[in-house]
Amino acid sequence: MSASQPETVPCQYRTGETLGSGPYAIVKVAIHIKTGQYYACKIINKKLIEGGEYMVRDEIAVLKQISSGHPNIVTLYDYFETAQNLYLCFDLCTGGELFDTIWDRGQYTEADAADLVRTILEAVKYIHDCGIVHRNLKPENLLFRSDPERTSEIMIADFGMSRVMPDSKFSMFTEMCGAPSYMAPEILKKTGYGKPVDVWAMGVITYFLLAGDPPFDGDSQKQEIEAIIAGDYRFEPEEYWNNVSDTARSFVSSCLTVNPDIRPTAAEALQHPWLTAEVPHCVEKDGQPANLLPQVKKAFNARKTFRKTVFSMMAMTRMSTLAAHMSPEHQKFSEDLFNFKQESEKEVLEHVDVIHHHNAEVVIQDPVPAGLEESLSPGSSSSALKPGDGGKDVTERL
Repeated sequence: MSASQPETVPCQYRTGETLGSGPYAIVKVAIHIKTGQYYACKIINKKLIEGGEYMVRDEIAVLKQISSGHPNIVTLYDYFETAQNLYLCFDLCTGGELFDTIWDRGQYTEADAADLVRTILEAVKYIHDCGIVHRNLKPENLLFRSDPERTSEIMIADFGMSRVMPDSKFSMFTEMCGAPSYMAPEILKKTGYGKPVDVWAMGVITYFLLAGDPPFDGDSQKQEIEAIIAGDYRFEPEEYWNNVSDTARSFVSSCLTVNPDIRPTAAEALQHPWLTAEVPHCVEKDGQPANLLPQVKKAFNARKTFRKTVFSMMAMTRMSTLAAHMSPEHQKFSEDLFNFKQESEKEVLEHVDVIHHHNAEVVIQDPVPAGLEESLSPGSSSSALKPGDGGKDVTERL
């Protein structure tokens, strides 16, 4: 931040309904009082990031670099702080998540899937060209701005795990991050990774878009991870794939190349015949492109039912085990985590002053040392996330 202390000013926003909640933040609708413009506002309690401010700082650094640069990437419009919270205002995407919108369609073909993948991958290429790796591409972070019927309105959101890649080609990330089902083998093996992990995630997303099921599965997360590391997947069951062209399967296989050194870049993936053909590839049924929706829904629902039963039992067992061995510090942090998020949600912006940082210089931190980011998971005993008094101004750290 600049040496001079920014002035506090009356807040120009008021917040509305809660849209969602993550490990350390909640997201609410925010309305700019003067313009009436609506935003999605990410609210982070300062007590939860004592010692981990770099995560917010890096997210702002990334978004300042790419915001407004591509129509399919959410824009960071404003960021400010109160004595209690940090606030980041983004595009309010009201069209829904990727898979929710597909479910509502009456017809969904391979050409529709290819259009979605092409649009998302073009945004990924832009991110990579800016020297950034997203690290958390998954369907939940792919939102429609407003009209879910228009592929052009799909948006990549949630850059909380994104990082600017250092210039040195020898610089690699090693920390674990993201959703396990979408992690590339090199993340799980901790051998160092970079932009190719986003292309791998696109392969998993594409497989899901075509079949309603992920390529890697197992009766436990351990088995799923072993399958990912080995690149052990198949286009099965055949009933889910008999309406999908060989060209589409070839695209998935190229993205799911285990060796990141020979995995295509985002730019190279965009040149695959599945995405460049003037006449879309498809399997025809009765003279028309096959409708993938029935099988996609069937696969997704079967998986959801199975995993809900199996993993709920596993979670109950794990929770019981953790509860029996949880240290007092763990227990206190779990309680504080809930209470701090409640505090964040209750703050009334119209009644407080805020500090804006629009003109502040954001310094990009070097890659996080291996193991540190894992230590910032909920319930961690790491001192990096030990709750503080929360009243301290975090301007200097941001």
